[in-house]
Amino acid sequence: MLANLLPMTPSAYRRKFLDNQDENLFMGSFESFAAAEAGAPESKAVGYDNAQAAWEIYSHQIYFYDYPGLFWLSRSLDAGMTRVFDLGGHVGIKYYAFRRVLPYPEALQWTVCDVPGVVQTGREIAAQRSVTAQLGFTTDYRDASGCDVLYVSGSLQYLPTRISEVLGALAVKPKRIVMNTTAVHPERTIYTLNSIGFAVCPYRIQHDEELWADLRQSGYKRRDAWRNEGKPIEVPFVEGGDKAYYAGCCFDLAG
Repeated sequence: MLANLLPMTPSAYRRKFLDNQDENLFMGSFESFAAAEAGAPESKAVGYDNAQAAWEIYSHQIYFYDYPGLFWLSRSLDAGMTRVFDLGGHVGIKYYAFRRVLPYPEALQWTVCDVPGVVQTGREIAAQRSVTAQLGFTTDYRDASGCDVLYVSGSLQYLPTRISEVLGALAVKPKRIVMNTTAVHPERTIYTLNSIGFAVCPYRIQHDEELWADLRQSGYKRRDAWRNEGKPIEVPFVEGGDKAYYAGCCFDLAG
């Protein structure tokens, strides 16, 4: 009983991190995204690229923190923006979740970009659910060129490239960017490791002002921004690790 009341030591937390199955846990601080990846424990798989695990974590639930992004996506569809590029959208989780409450137009073309193993599973699920006319998949984020809405929900922090690099690689930039549950920090950028149960992933918690600057310098103007209050994120034993938070935004291409 007393042991449960005492502060957890770094070694005890490391064991918890390595044994984790269903919590959103973070560990360590590194100089870069690549250094975080190199520092991942050898006992765990690294990254999301696991076709079998993609089946296991599929969910069509709408969480409370989804609603700001859902609002701006709804506004986008109402404005006739029907080409949605879902960067890091897994097996189409948000496509399935949001269609329960959004009247999708027949012309909707929703493309998910993710790693090969996840894309493989996503295509199988889409075929089973007979939605391949609207829902497609790719492993190349450059296919976002010319889309109406670049939707980024809880995925930017897992990418080795920043949003400015993604946008800079596109021949035609999206009209709108809707971002949600993006890991940010009010003072600096932290590179860490995130346990997702079956694997560990390198993870970037970006300085919030740096992220907004990336979008402005890429030619976008802010329409809205918010904090995803109630969704916890903390990197224990790292200075300032308790100040990180999740945020979202809507930016439109200027002009």
